[in-house]
Amino acid sequence: MLKNIDASQLKVGMYIHNLSCDWMSHPFVRNRLLLKTEGEIRKIIDAGIHDVVIDCSRGLDADHAPTVEEVRVQNEAAIIQIAETPVVAARASMAEELKRATQIRHQAVGLVRTVMQDARLGKVIELDRVGPVVEDITASILRNPGALLGLLRIKTKDDYTFLHSVSVCTLLVAFCNARRIDSSTTYQAGLGGLVHDTGKALVPDEILNKPGRLTEEEFAIIRKHPQDGYDILKQSPGIGAIPLDITLHHHERFDGSGYPGKQAASGISELAQMAAIVDVYDAITADRCYHKGMAAADALRKLYEWSKFHFNPQFVQEFMRCVGIYPVGTMVLLESGRLGVVVEAHATKLLAPKVNVFFHTKRDTYIKPETVDLSRALGFGGGDKIVRHESPEKWKVDPMRFMALAA
Repeated sequence: MLKNIDASQLKVGMYIHNLSCDWMSHPFVRNRLLLKTEGEIRKIIDAGIHDVVIDCSRGLDADHAPTVEEVRVQNEAAIIQIAETPVVAARASMAEELKRATQIRHQAVGLVRTVMQDARLGKVIELDRVGPVVEDITASILRNPGALLGLLRIKTKDDYTFLHSVSVCTLLVAFCNARRIDSSTTYQAGLGGLVHDTGKALVPDEILNKPGRLTEEEFAIIRKHPQDGYDILKQSPGIGAIPLDITLHHHERFDGSGYPGKQAASGISELAQMAAIVDVYDAITADRCYHKGMAAADALRKLYEWSKFHFNPQFVQEFMRCVGIYPVGTMVLLESGRLGVVVEAHATKLLAPKVNVFFHTKRDTYIKPETVDLSRALGFGGGDKIVRHESPEKWKVDPMRFMALAA
């Protein structure tokens, strides 16, 4: 049986099934291990990990601890409540915006690649080249946030570092827009998102792209990148306080367990708190050489769990409403047995988005693609319901092919 327990309840002899944190936050080679020493327990607590999942069939039990399923049910009930708050509606159709978003993505990735190369060579970052890309990303988000966000979910391992920076910029702009932050501040936040990982230009490729777990020495090098990025960007004439703040503090955590300054709660600005959320969300949903990315819907649930300690809980809930409980690009199974890809969140019903259906699982065949608005009743373009999200790999389909049906 799997149970959720507080880290303070850990005992030697317990079997850790999952360390409830993102991969960069714990000091162990694996997520699963039998605790053999008090030192291992101290390592977990010192890493800022507050709760873990134990397997009682493989180690000691914990009395009065909730099961993983009980916690999941509680979280789902809370997420349903979160989904009832209205969100910002799209202004342009998915088909219209995808064409523009594709070009913006290409230009933005090329720019970040140049920025990182310049940083590695010791050159000053030219902000007048970065600004127009941030403006293009912002305009795309205002027209239809799902188009660019959906495209940016597709990452190749070789281009991850550059695509991640573009994704953080885009997510942060969308987040600011959802929170109705003024346009000038949103622009500065987007700029910060685009350059937040500049310091990684100084990290050796063999560490940055290492397929296995990092050593403590390699962790120390990785954890220098916020300060390195800050120092690099400070040399750029006209750089504002917000991009510098985001670059330096996007790995800080609400409980003070982050780096480089172990800032906590009120010591971290709102925009840096927001950047921390989108940075982790994008990182854990991407395939890397050392781990398989999780589905976006699962990642949001993980963020919700971690928000008890690592993130501002209010901001995590607002971010979930921003990207949707089933984010654009998520493949879902409907009650009818049809598979579809989410193309647009509903303004007031986040559990009932628009879905482009294209495959029937009961018949095991492709069907004529059509758009289903799950907020509508049967006979009015709806009449169906999401059962769960699905893995494209499981069905051997590319859901992104069906993003642009609704022209």
